[in-house]
Amino acid sequence: MVKAQMPGLRGVEHVGFTVPDLEQATRFFVDVVGCEQFYDLGPFEFEDDWMARQLNVHPRTVMRRLRFFRCGHGPNFEVFEYEAPEQQLDQPRNSDVGGHHLAFYTDNFDASLQWLKDHDVELLGEPVVRHEGPSAGQRWVYFLTPWGMQLELVSFPAGKGYETETDRRLWSPVYPSK
Repeated sequence: MVKAQMPGLRGVEHVGFTVPDLEQATRFFVDVVGCEQFYDLGPFEFEDDWMARQLNVHPRTVMRRLRFFRCGHGPNFEVFEYEAPEQQLDQPRNSDVGGHHLAFYTDNFDASLQWLKDHDVELLGEPVVRHEGPSAGQRWVYFLTPWGMQLELVSFPAGKGYETETDRRLWSPVYPSK
């Protein structure tokens, strides 16, 4: 079966999200998670409707600054700090429309989990271990940033269960194909 694909598509280049305090986010992503900061842009503000037309935000929105990060072999993060009329300040939950989380892959789940604990990062519940089904071999736990954004620590160094049932292996930047 041939699947349709956007011409030239190679994968995810970056993920963008907004934080309430860019400096706080920088300290967390660099000092706790271990990301590398690359560069900043901004501020950006326009007198016409450019922000509404190009970004689907209120026309008087000010993008105070945006900053690019990379964590290991994953996609870049484009992290924004905005000021906007009618700006929603509540962090969405996974169950909310637009809810999301970022998952960080680790080769050493136990050491990474201890690192988060040592840095007083709030964990949500206990680590989950999958022993059967398509996610067999996976360990994960959710945790929160200081501003309440949901993140996940995940590991499956021997692959996931579904991989034993297919001859297709999708390339991944975080772990090699078998």
